[in-house]
Amino acid sequence: MNRRVLVTGASRGIGRAIAYQLATDGFAVTVHCRTGRAEADAVATGIAAQGGVSRVLQFDVRERAACRGALEADVAAHGAYYGIVCCAGVTRDAAFPALTDEDWDIVIETGLDAFYNVVHPLTMPMVRAKQGGRIVTIASVSGVTGNRGQVNYSAAKAGVIGATKALAVELASRHITVNCVAPGLIETGMLDQMPLEKALQGVPMNRVGQPAEVAAAVSFLMSDAASYITRQVLGVNGGMI
Repeated sequence: MNRRVLVTGASRGIGRAIAYQLATDGFAVTVHCRTGRAEADAVATGIAAQGGVSRVLQFDVRERAACRGALEADVAAHGAYYGIVCCAGVTRDAAFPALTDEDWDIVIETGLDAFYNVVHPLTMPMVRAKQGGRIVTIASVSGVTGNRGQVNYSAAKAGVIGATKALAVELASRHITVNCVAPGLIETGMLDQMPLEKALQGVPMNRVGQPAEVAAAVSFLMSDAASYITRQVLGVNGGMI
């Protein structure tokens, strides 16, 4: 039987690349989406066309009750997950004095609150299954260093890093590893509004990364080869830090 893994934010960008990679690795992938159902269905169909196992689960990671309800029903129907990849995230960039309450709330809710909303209802089923497991969060170089114009995003991702490290300590004895991947500049829609030429001045490799390169890092952390790696932050950033 394929080990089951949930990938949030899997309908596009980095999440989509992770979903395809983990399916290639032999996992049964639950493709999560909030609104992009057609895109998520296309990912699941693409995985199936390549011989993989996939299904779609739709809910809003910001809505705690709805999130918990969807995940508890999913576990009741299909069993505990072996792996979780928390990839959902948004940006609302602005200088701090120009941030609105909405800018702050949506980024924190999607980037940080979602960690609790998704991982909390899935943790005890993983523990009770007594098969170990893997939890990988997707943060950002901004959560490590902070970034101008991203006080909200930096705070959300720094919080995810802290939560990841703390949960890793709690679950280590259960053979459930908890790690974080912190990408730098990756070719996704998040780069559309960024002055890329200037941003690349801070990247020693002088290029943006590809979603597949982040997916490769997640693939390793989800593998049996990474069974002694936990509480770590793996940068995929071309040498930015």
